Amino acid sequence: MAGVFVTFEGGEGAGKSTQIELLADKLRARGLAVTALREPGGTVVGDRVRDLLLDPAHTGLDPRAELLLYEASRAELVAEEIVPRVAAGDVVVCDRFTDSTLAYQGFGRGLDIDGIRALNEWATGGVTPDVTILLDVDPALGLARATGAGADRLEAEDVAFHVRVREGFLALADADPTDRFVVIEADAPVEEVAAAVWETLRWHPAMRGVLT
Repeated sequence: MAGVFVTFEGGEGAGKSTQIELLADKLRARGLAVTALREPGGTVVGDRVRDLLLDPAHTGLDPRAELLLYEASRAELVAEEIVPRVAAGDVVVCDRFTDSTLAYQGFGRGLDIDGIRALNEWATGGVTPDVTILLDVDPALGLARATGAGADRLEAEDVAFHVRVREGFLALADADPTDRFVVIEADAPVEEVAAAVWETLRWHPAMRGVLT
């Protein structure tokens, strides 16, 4: 049986990595094979690209160069990890994917949305998530959570940038004609958010035959 591809999206400090870890533990406890990944990164090449993209020393990076670096990391992740793992029957859970590029480089940076969609399609070979959990949090709260130990290059952007990113995520979810997106309020305690994530996946059509 083919696996399932689940992505977590949201702004800085939304709690994606925490929720992915909790979800992966719960799925593994049910005997499922789980692969947890992140973007950018997840491969040897992708991790080196991640270092470049998040390094605060690179504040002057051109938005088009930034976009292409994300797509390069993504192409490697899809080919090396996502496609083989889903084909093997794993539940693949990824911290960010193509929707982040639309939200950050499209709505945040102001690059052409249609152009980004075309690049996403090319870099992924048409791979799309079966389920996307959008953890929605007020940017001011999220940034306060995320930058306690210092800000990376994207976290250091001004609040107006992060507001545009949040609006972008919500617009993408609202416009999606499928049932792929599920929006969960992420300003609640971790345990409440985790319970909402679990209930969402339990009843999502993409998880039929996996959790039922």
